[in-house]
Amino acid sequence: MTDIEILKEGIKALDSKKADDIRILKVRDLTILANYFVIVSGSSSTQVKALADEVDFKLGEKGEEPKSIDGKASGNWIVLDYIDVVFHVFYKETRDFYDLERLWQDAEEVDVKQFLD
Repeated sequence: MTDIEILKEGIKALDSKKADDIRILKVRDLTILANYFVIVSGSSSTQVKALADEVDFKLGEKGEEPKSIDGKASGNWIVLDYIDVVFHVFYKETRDFYDLERLWQDAEEVDVKQFLD
């Protein structure tokens, strides 16, 4: 799958589970870590885990497996690394604390609406 296809499937999965404040940052020109970061919040550790599980499940159905998944034990910040697209699924307070949007403020923000039909 292409980066855009991974984004579309992942964003649809997150939206289907009522994710809060979905943001897509195009970091391709700023780092070698990935081309895109998806940053999203859940209102509880249970929802954070459900969001991460849904992304993993839906992309798995399309034949995409993450290179790694980190943070599942805590449920405060789960990272799903699909090499060129990295999903950061946060508990709201944890997201506020780490503030990745500020850290990557030079990144271009991509409109989420284009991935939701």
